[in-house]
Amino acid sequence: MATVIRRSCKDDMQVIVAAVTRRHRVPDLKVSGQVASCGARHVLDLGCGTGNLAALLRRRAATVTGLEPDPATARIAAEHFAHDPAVTIVHTDFAGRDPQRRWDAVTLVAVLHHLPLAPTLRELRGCLTPGGRLVVVGCYREAGPADLIAALPAMVANPIMGLIKHPARADAPPLHMRAPTADPQETLTDIRAAAARELPGARIRRRLFWRYTLVYDAPAGRSGA
Repeated sequence: MATVIRRSCKDDMQVIVAAVTRRHRVPDLKVSGQVASCGARHVLDLGCGTGNLAALLRRRAATVTGLEPDPATARIAAEHFAHDPAVTIVHTDFAGRDPQRRWDAVTLVAVLHHLPLAPTLRELRGCLTPGGRLVVVGCYREAGPADLIAALPAMVANPIMGLIKHPARADAPPLHMRAPTADPQETLTDIRAAAARELPGARIRRRLFWRYTLVYDAPAGRSGA
């Protein structure tokens, strides 16, 4: 006779929590994996924050350059890598980068919506060495029934993640969440259209928590410009 295993609501909730927690860890790990898979040696992390992604990128890359416009956040990141000469943190925005330098990979996590979309995509393409890779985890503005349906899992999961990551009331947000933020203005349709013009062949996927990923590989025979 088959044994019937009864699951409690608590068991089901633990499964949901575990799955959502794994998904919430995805962005930085996915980005570093995409960079590692293309063999990038020199990487630019735009809007590096306190350096969490830069630390992952450093495991495989020879050098990592992090640009961070918020002074307090940049200072924290610089202190984190003070004893690693292969990681350079620069207190500046994208416009303040070395315009002559090219990188094997460029990464942006929750940064692109702070910048003018089409011109920034064009300039990012120009930052890549031949065969270089651009990896973006971005935020989009909801518009229409499709976005609403896609957002339903995140609406359920977001409060759970808040309880998991911050079970007690905090007097101040964590260090990596103190830099100024902005709401995204472009829809996913807008982003796909701009990428089609500026980054031919870019691969875009809708993700959980109102995010999307974009991966673009520059032609191998010439720079991305």
